[in-house]
Amino acid sequence: MSRWTRQLIALATSGAVGSDLANMINEAALAAVKAGREAVSQKDLLEAVEVVIAGKEKKDRILGEEEKKIVSYHEVGHAMAIAVQKNTEPVQKITIVPRTMGALGYTMQVPEEEKYLMSKEQMLSELVTLFGGRAAEEVVFNSVTTGASNDIERATQIARAMVTQYGMSERFGLMGLESVQNRYLDGRAVMNCSDATGALIDEEVKEMLKVAYDKAKKIIEDHREVMDEIAEFLIEKETITGKEFMEIYNKSLKKDELESVEANVEEDKEKTELSEAETVSEESSLKDAESQDAQKVTEKKDSEQTKQEE
Repeated sequence: MSRWTRQLIALATSGAVGSDLANMINEAALAAVKAGREAVSQKDLLEAVEVVIAGKEKKDRILGEEEKKIVSYHEVGHAMAIAVQKNTEPVQKITIVPRTMGALGYTMQVPEEEKYLMSKEQMLSELVTLFGGRAAEEVVFNSVTTGASNDIERATQIARAMVTQYGMSERFGLMGLESVQNRYLDGRAVMNCSDATGALIDEEVKEMLKVAYDKAKKIIEDHREVMDEIAEFLIEKETITGKEFMEIYNKSLKKDELESVEANVEEDKEKTELSEAETVSEESSLKDAESQDAQKVTEKKDSEQTKQEE
């Protein structure tokens, strides 16, 4: 196994505990045996990571055409929010193949390096990413489904933690409004404030989520054309890599840049023509004014000469 392969698998399993790693190795070994191989391959290990995270592929669950289209746009919505924002981890894989843990599809990210801290900007970007799927549903289909339930739950947890535990709210500042009891058991959060303050926290969280959702919708609306192209490709292939996704996305960016340059050239051309027309008009007006002045001088001379003769 190459050094690059080991690094890729290490990043894919970033944050996993010992029991998760053991399950991944076990799943990879089972996959190798089923395929009649004596050694575990990179593909086996990466698939094992997904099995532990999202469950096994459930290919006997057949989605209807309409549902497949909705799930496709939902997942591409997540990926688009990731690609457009700066403080996000790159897309590794997008799939609309249902999994045994209930997911009808998912977008997998792999960190570029192992991290132990998250900045406020990264957490806000994560909120936008989580709402990318629901925003895509609303923009494309003018309706929403139950598919975003887990996204909403995770986004709410992140936003509430930002306000109550991490001091990332301007309204409440550095107040510790919530503490985690039994961190290594159920990890239940306990409020350290009054009911009135709790209601204000709910309002702050709600506003934070609204801002994130509005940003997600703006991203989807601004990139609707490339989203249609990627969603159609995903429906056809059912699973695409992050590389394939970025190739289509970057191709669209280059096309937009070219159109922008052409539009600027055309605009400059129009401005030049307008400027030339205004210059010609000014020169013509100047000549007319000079002609009128000359005529007035001539008339004045003729008038003075007539008076002298009289």
